[in-house]
Amino acid sequence: MNVWRPQQHIQVKALGLVWRNGLLLASEICLDDGSVKGVRPLGGRLEFGETWRDALVREFEEELDVSVDVIGTPLVLENIFTHQGVVGHEITFVSDVTFPANAYHGLGPIEYFEDNGEKCIARWYDIRQLDSGDLELYPNGLKSQIEESNALAQL
Repeated sequence: MNVWRPQQHIQVKALGLVWRNGLLLASEICLDDGSVKGVRPLGGRLEFGETWRDALVREFEEELDVSVDVIGTPLVLENIFTHQGVVGHEITFVSDVTFPANAYHGLGPIEYFEDNGEKCIARWYDIRQLDSGDLELYPNGLKSQIEESNALAQL
């Protein structure tokens, strides 16, 4: 297991909201002891000169070997957080993406690997159960932004 700490400079990331049967695909965020403290949508860092949309498509291709299409305008969140006593700071573009219907059938866990070889686990979550005690949804404030967007869409 790799020990992860936030970079000590601002990170710019792109994350994709993948929905299946009303559930959100999100990757586990673990503490040093291996316990899961929360989850976040899949995606990753932007490379220099890369748009957030291109980064999001690239990340899904690299991590899951699937081709996604980015849908709509992103939510943009600034997230200043603490993980294992270290402060991190990121600006995150979050957008819905289409996920191939034939990719990763069912609702079971999905194992994938980061660039550094670290094994990661993504699962399908009912967003209503996140940020309510046991598991947090990251970046901070994402759940309320999703709920607000859904409420506005229903007007």
